[in-house]
Order: sequence, then structure tokens, then C-alpha cells
Amino acid sequence: MVVRREVSAWRPSVPGVVEVFHAHFTEYAYPMHVHDAWTLLIVDAGAVRYDLDRHEHGTPDGTVSLLPPHVAHNGSPITADGFRKRVLYLDLSRLDETYIGPAVDTPDFVDPVLRRRVGQLHTALARPGDELEAESRLTLIGERLRGHLRPAVVKDAPDADPPLAHRLRELLDERLLDGVTLREAAGLVHAHPAHLVRAFSGAFGIPPHQYVMSRRVERARRLLLEGRTPGDVAAETGFYDQSHLTRHFKRLVGVAPGRYRAASR
Repeated sequence: MVVRREVSAWRPSVPGVVEVFHAHFTEYAYPMHVHDAWTLLIVDAGAVRYDLDRHEHGTPDGTVSLLPPHVAHNGSPITADGFRKRVLYLDLSRLDETYIGPAVDTPDFVDPVLRRRVGQLHTALARPGDELEAESRLTLIGERLRGHLRPAVVKDAPDADPPLAHRLRELLDERLLDGVTLREAAGLVHAHPAHLVRAFSGAFGIPPHQYVMSRRVERARRLLLEGRTPGDVAAETGFYDQSHLTRHFKRLVGVAPGRYRAASR
């Protein structure tokens, strides 16, 4: 068996995320330790067993685990092939200390929607320039986690709020090139971030981050038709870099910006 200890880690510019950590381990076992942040864990291959507050837990396929801060835990592979995991460390701005007790009692959730959203969040966090998407996805994940931990506290708010949705669209249009974080937008329009995302999606059939990217691609198309280079267009339409433009342009138009520019001639 090949012994593997492969890791990657970074700190994204998304409020509330202390660290992103991806690892592939075979024989390695974590000793008992603590974090000062929440540990949001998904396992992509294999499985992990761990002890939390003197109780044994595991992460079978599809499970989302949430380990609370300041509570000791360990971790080890269940099979000889080890495990591949993706972890988010979240600060207390996303889940405050009142959720620690419920998380100790129930740290593992079999929730396909939550599992899919966490995977989508990891994808967004790995792509510079998609911070609004990551923040939006993290906000909805936090809301769902709170619903699992203290369901009586999280009440379903009505999603329909056309005036709020239109105020956000105006703000996104005004800040199309410079961008705006979800937290900043929520403060400017005086709404909870999760309600803001739901209201916008309900009114326009598209989440805020996809709206922003589609508008930027629309502007990029016009500049490309004028003969501008993809590199210059990326800089002038709010994208992080040319590869960021290319990824979203191909998704929405079907071809890369350079090929689109050449075809326009």
C-alpha cells in the first residue's frame, strides 16, 4: 500500500472562513486536540472515525460532520485505504457558542442537500474571483446547520420580497465592476444575508452571484466584438483575471473569449 500524506490549505478572502484544508491520508491518525473554530468536514473517499466528548462517531458516505470549537476530538481512518477529506474552519461569526452543546450531542448529519452545498462551496472557494458565490453558499449552509442544531430557533421566513430583490439588483448593477460582498450588501439594504439571497433568487430566478457573472459576461461580449483582447476585457469587466473570465464565459456562451472574438470577425 502506498502511504499518502497529501494536504493543501489556504485562507480565502471570505468572511467567516478561517481556513480551507484538503487532505488525503492513509495510515495517519490525529491525536486528541482542539480548535478555536468550527470544523465542517466532508469525506470524499474512505471514512473517518473520531471521538468527541468521549463518544465515538464516524463519517460514512454522504455525511456532513460539524465539530465544535474548544471540544477535544481525534480522527483516524477506518480502512487500509485511508480517506480523502475537505474541511472548512469557520469562526464564531457563522455559528456562535450557543450551538456548541447541540453540536456535541449531534455532530453528524445525513443531509444530501447540505452535503451538496458544502461541496459546491469548496469549489467556489478554490476559484479566485468567486467570493460572492462562496459567501452566498456559506450563508445558506450556516442557516441549514442552525436548523439541524436548534430547529426551534430557525423559523422559515417568507422568501418573496420583490422590493428587497430590486434594491439588491440596483446595488449589484451599481457595483458591477468593483463588486460587493454579501455582508456589505445585506447591511446596505438592511436585510439578513440568507433572506437576501432567497428573495433575489425567488424574484429573478437566479442567485445574486450568477446574476453578477452573467452581466459581466454580457459586457465582455460587447468589448470582444469591438476587437479588444480577452486579457484587457477581463480587467475592464470586473473579473479576477483572464482565466476567471474564460471559465464563466465558456459556461455562459459555450466557447472561450478568444474564439468568440475571432468568430466575430
